[in-house]
Amino acid sequence: MKKAILATKIGMTQIFDEDGTLIPVTVLQAGPCVVTQVKTLDNDGYSAVQVGFVDKKDKIINKDKGGKKEIIHRHGVNKALKGHFEKAGVSSKRYVRELKLENAEEYAPGNEIKADIFAAGDRVDATAISKGKGFQGAIKRHGQHRGPMAHGSKFHRHQGSNGACSSPSKVFKGKGMPGHMGSVKVTVQNLSIVKVDADKNLLLVKGAVPGPKKALVTIKETTRAEA
Repeated sequence: MKKAILATKIGMTQIFDEDGTLIPVTVLQAGPCVVTQVKTLDNDGYSAVQVGFVDKKDKIINKDKGGKKEIIHRHGVNKALKGHFEKAGVSSKRYVRELKLENAEEYAPGNEIKADIFAAGDRVDATAISKGKGFQGAIKRHGQHRGPMAHGSKFHRHQGSNGACSSPSKVFKGKGMPGHMGSVKVTVQNLSIVKVDADKNLLLVKGAVPGPKKALVTIKETTRAEA
């Protein structure tokens, strides 16, 4: 992997290409990401780039001291992370992730990674935490079929038989049952970048990207060849 960046999901819209074809796109605020650490094979056993994304504001606390109000500015991170960011010479960041880039040794702490590393036509993989759906039944969660809806039926939206009562007398792992749906890491592969706005650090990706609005999305060079 040679190219990757962190982004936040702004939402979906649609644009028209030069031929007048309507294209549904997801708008992503991609970067700027700043390099906070470079992992090397000698020191860490692997090669990667640690990047920070989105400034984290300091907390402002009003504290009464001897009948006098004192304003205290506190970083939104703990002392360990604060020292880590100061060592790299960058401001405190909300998100810190590692990107295993092939050319990691070419980066240095403080370098910026912006949306212009990608171009229109590039193929990427998008990874994010999907929308949480709460507790759902087997029909919505697994796409199972319902039973007859007549009044005499005793089976409507139940998940069906869980297993034989005599042998093996147990429910096998992986049985489709009601439960928590969504809120898991999802990767959509081989998406096409339609447009790149380098000035505003925006990526317009064709189709849908996992996660709700404002979700953190990792955009990487695709590992899946185009069919």
